[in-house]
Amino acid sequence: MKKILALGLLLCVGLFAQKLTIQGSTTVLPIAQAAAEAYMDDHPEADITVRGGGSGTGIAALIDGATDIADASRPMKEKEITLAHERSIDPVANIVARDGIAVIVHPNNPMNNIMKEDLKAIYTGEITSWEKISSAQDAIVVVSRDAASGTFEAFNELALDKAKLSDAALMLASNLEVARTVAQTPGAIGYVGLGYLSDEVKAVKVNDIMPSESTVNDGTYPLARPLFMYTNGMPSGLAKDFLDFIMSADGQTIVKEAGFVPIK
Repeated sequence: MKKILALGLLLCVGLFAQKLTIQGSTTVLPIAQAAAEAYMDDHPEADITVRGGGSGTGIAALIDGATDIADASRPMKEKEITLAHERSIDPVANIVARDGIAVIVHPNNPMNNIMKEDLKAIYTGEITSWEKISSAQDAIVVVSRDAASGTFEAFNELALDKAKLSDAALMLASNLEVARTVAQTPGAIGYVGLGYLSDEVKAVKVNDIMPSESTVNDGTYPLARPLFMYTNGMPSGLAKDFLDFIMSADGQTIVKEAGFVPIK
């Protein structure tokens, strides 16, 4: 009889399971994954699917009605908002955390600080050797996120003033790939979200400011940004409950444990 009751309970949970799909930014991905796992532990009736792919991919999926929540590490563009409205989608930005885009180099690189104008010169191809700005002798290997990335969009605006990226830059699909490439390439420079820093790479100061929770919060770090979860209209149902969880004390602890900056 107990087995029958247990089976009946499982069937009921499956029958009335609430589904939620989340897709987009690889920067926001660790937050979304950890929050989804914690939420489903407390709510076995919830079925939350989390995918990456980049901010542009997530926003496109929201516009197409293919996801409930679009993770983004940049604000939506005007053309994306216009397209969304044309398709009767009303995108609403929900800020769930803050982040600093950390500039990283190989651990053996002696440089500890880079000025923003030199960073721009490197990424636009004006400076191609480390000896121009440091005691390192290597040729510079420029590592960037790809064009679908919200991190790329934010870095291009905050660090490059929307200048054209060097054609020699390696364009990679995720923060993790950027970190791995820089860790394995002595002359490399790259950029990642705070949650992707590790002992395998070296974060450097930008304009004499180290990326950290405090410098992101007080606005002194020059490459800081908000992180978003976009919904179609004001969140409701499972989407609202999930976002409320992320904004709770437990959810913001997850944000911090993932290496990002809580907003509460």
